[in-house]
Amino acid sequence: MTLKDQRVAQRIYLLLAALFITSLVVSNLIFQKFFYWYPFHIEIYGTKLFELSVGILPYPLTFLITDIISEIYGKKKANQVVVVGIFASLFSLLIVLVSNAVPATTWSPVSDNLFTTVFGSTAIAVTASMMAYLFAQFIDIQIYHFWKRLTNGKHLWLRNNGSTFSSQFIDTLTILVLLCSFEIIAWDKFWGLFVSGVIFKWFIALCDTPFMYLLVYLFKKRFNLKANEEIELLY
Repeated sequence: MTLKDQRVAQRIYLLLAALFITSLVVSNLIFQKFFYWYPFHIEIYGTKLFELSVGILPYPLTFLITDIISEIYGKKKANQVVVVGIFASLFSLLIVLVSNAVPATTWSPVSDNLFTTVFGSTAIAVTASMMAYLFAQFIDIQIYHFWKRLTNGKHLWLRNNGSTFSSQFIDTLTILVLLCSFEIIAWDKFWGLFVSGVIFKWFIALCDTPFMYLLVYLFKKRFNLKANEEIELLY
């Protein structure tokens, strides 16, 4: 690979990392708004399904990005992005805490009470998200490379969906248990949110498989990569 190609690959890696971090941080900030996943609205034994937090909307993108990075740049670079995502989330938490502590002026469009209502649970949400995130992302990367080794680099759909299905199940379970334990969400909402969250994430994982194939194909064609070959960045 030429020096020019190395630089292009580095820029793409940074762009993917930026998208990953943005999706992760934003999902922690907006999680308190809930919506119905139309046209699905089902109630089973008093439990409403397909009620979801808007924080779930950008979150599946993080798993697609780590799978792409794992496939093209390798396991080490994928783990690096996960670690940077943790730092970014903790730093965003610090900013929110400081902003919440600063008193609003009398003419401020957003009062102290309103700000606290919207962002007051961010600390707990970030803590819960980070624990779930650590479990899920590292498991996702491990399972992805397990299937890649087992299939000798074949069956991209299997490692993409196999790793995401497992990690998203663990992620949804972990974060809901923590949020319910901290009384951010009532326990009677647990099963509805859990089932809805897992189905939604698995549905998105299936939908993003063609994009995974397309992006991997474009990467391999652009950088003339052979089967199972990964890009080694300059730093």
